[in-house]
This record gives sequence, structure tokens and C-alpha cells, in this order.
Amino acid sequence: MAVRIFKFGGASVKDANAVRNLKEIIQHNNSEPLVVVISAMHKTTNHLEGVVQAFLDGGDWKPLLEQVFAFHLSTLDELLPAEHAETKETLAKIKRYAFAFLEQEELNDHDFVYDQIVSIGEIISTKIIDGYLREEGCDPEWWDARKLVHTDNRYRNAQVAWCETEERIEKAWKERKQDLVITQGFIGGGDHNRMTTLGREGSDFSAAIFAYALNAASVTIWKDVPGMLNADPKYFSNTSLLPNISYREAIELSYFGASVIHPKTIKPLENKQIPLFVKSFLSPDEPGSLINDNTSEDSKVPSYIFKTNQVLISISTRDFSFMVEEHLSDLFQRFAKHGVTIQTMQNSAISFSVSVADQGIKLQQLIEDLNKDYQVRYNDGLELMTIRHYNTEVVAELIKGKEVMLEQKTRHTMRILMRSAARQ
Repeated sequence: MAVRIFKFGGASVKDANAVRNLKEIIQHNNSEPLVVVISAMHKTTNHLEGVVQAFLDGGDWKPLLEQVFAFHLSTLDELLPAEHAETKETLAKIKRYAFAFLEQEELNDHDFVYDQIVSIGEIISTKIIDGYLREEGCDPEWWDARKLVHTDNRYRNAQVAWCETEERIEKAWKERKQDLVITQGFIGGGDHNRMTTLGREGSDFSAAIFAYALNAASVTIWKDVPGMLNADPKYFSNTSLLPNISYREAIELSYFGASVIHPKTIKPLENKQIPLFVKSFLSPDEPGSLINDNTSEDSKVPSYIFKTNQVLISISTRDFSFMVEEHLSDLFQRFAKHGVTIQTMQNSAISFSVSVADQGIKLQQLIEDLNKDYQVRYNDGLELMTIRHYNTEVVAELIKGKEVMLEQKTRHTMRILMRSAARQ
């Protein structure tokens, strides 16, 4: 019988009631083998990032770390009887490790420290949920993703060693004792037993990794929305559900910034034709969205992706000579060196314009670097709207009262960089 993969994000395990709801969903779907990939509990990753930043800044990180464990112990007390000491002792061991690690001398590699501390959020959440499910008679098997998802040591953005990872997960599955497995998203293990992470919001990717290795029947990602929507409800009041889109369309939407699916998630599933469901943990009986190889539904509903805090950078040579391939190659290398991702680009004979997200110090360092050899002008505080399967009437309404700084169109996609009337 083929295994299914369920992935629960931080919002779906944010407190004791959310964990109880997770149990109900699992019990309702326990007729087939199940691997459940779980994120850190609500906002824990953010809080642990705060611990790391305080530590690296020389601040008082200890109270911040104490607060993280206090929250989890409070959640544990709500879920488990007071005499249930095993899980509490596990949390105490993790706490001792975290404090001992940060009390070492000469820890100054930000990304390394980040992965060793932030990754414990997933370990804590799965230990609590594993203990609770045992108490409720679900009898799960806990897997340590650090020993299964093998990566390089590129901290904060580790690259998966696919062959080794597939072998490890296949072996663990063959040797399992239970048909319900609990494991972690977001984290892996590099060389020398160092913890690594797969990039922010990488738990969706983890679910795809386990699905790929186990040739899963399906993956279901449980969210606090009804499924894949055609727009972010924060910016658009009249959103529509996308009942079925193709892998290709999902990749396009995630590339342009749709927040429901992590960009790395789709490709491993497409490679093995594993369907992906996006469903609501608040309404688990609703159908949600299906992502598979069906392309016939892709263009029926336009999708809108809206990004704020964008910057338009215009670069030209100091002597106003033509902007040729040699210049463009140099510019791309500089953007890559500073880790600044280009959203849109457009060139003329003597200038090259790009839009990027405002990444604070990274962007300032890039502009300083560019200024050494080029003339650079930029506008900040802009908005970038991407429309898949657009129509001109809707576009005209959306840009009304805005100053359009840059516009690009293909057959299926329109991208508009604009400034709101309040900033003109």
C-alpha cells in the first residue's frame, strides 16, 4: 500500500488546540501508511532567529531562549498529564544542548550558528506531538530528519544529496515498526553531524523530499486557507480558489512570489508525477486544490501576486557607451555575489534596469559596489504586481491612480512596477 505524505506548517500546530486538531485529521486519514512532516510551532522560528541575532550582537540572548522553552513546556502541560515525564526530559535535554552550544567561545559564523539553533524548533514540536499522539493511542514512530535528509554544509540554504537521502529514507521505511511516522520539515544533516536547514519556509520542500524518496501516492499540505487562491486575501478582497492547476503553473506562481507553495517543492513531485493537495486544516473535509499534470484549467482564472517594498535600479556606464554583454555579465555576477535576487529586468542601449526586493544592508552594499564602476539611480518604496492570464480591463482598474515605472508582458504574464499615488 502506497504511503501518503502530510505536511503541517507552524500555524497548524500553533498551540494545544491546533495539535488536537492535527490528531483528528490524522485519525480521520489513518487507513493508509502516513508520513507526517511538521514545522516548528507558531512563530518559534522567528523567536529562535531573535535568539541567534541577540547572541551574535553580544546581547542578552538567554532570556529569549528561556521564553522559547517556557512556551513549549506550557503547550506540553496542556496536552499531556503532569506525570508524563519522558517528553519533558527530552525537552530539557534539548534546552541543555542549546545553552551549552551558545556558551562556547569563538562562535562567529552567523549561518552556522543559525542552523544549529533555529533547527531545534522542529525537533521540539515533533517531540511534543509524538508524545501527545502516543498518549492518545495513535502509536507513531518518530524519525530524525537530520539523519535522513542528507545535505552539504551550505548553512541556511543546504543542497540535498538526493541519492544518499533516497537510500536513507527508503531504508528507514523498510525497517519501520509503525505505519504512522512523525518527522521534521525544514531541517537536514550535513557532514560531521552538523545540522543544516533548507531555506526559510523549507518544510514544504521536506514533504516533497520524503514523497520523492518513497514514491508516495500523494502529498497534502495543510494550510489556514481553503487551498491555492488566485490572490493574497491581504491585498484582494474577492479571491477565488484554484481547484486544479498544473505543476508548471504552480512553479510559475511560486517563482513570481505566490506564498502558498515553496518554490522548491514542485519539481521533485513533477519528476515522479506525485499529486499535491493543498487543503485547509480548519475545514479538512473541503476539497482544497490539486496540483498535477493537468494543464486544461490553468488559464481559466487570472492570478494576482502583489509585492511591496520594491526598488527599481537603473544602471548605466559612466561614459554612456552601449550596455553590452560584457557589462551584463559583470552586473549579474555582482548581484549574485551580494545575494540580491532580480525580480524584473529591462535594458536599453545605454542602461540596464532591474527591480529587486529591498533587502536592507544587502541592497545598500550592492549599490555601493555598483557605484564604483557605473552610474546608478534608484527608486524605492515601489509595488510589483504580477498577473497570470491577465485581461486588459482588470489591469486598467488595478493600476488606476498609480504611476507605472516599468511594464512587461508575455502571452500569459504581465508584470507592473508602480508607485502609489501617496508617494508620487
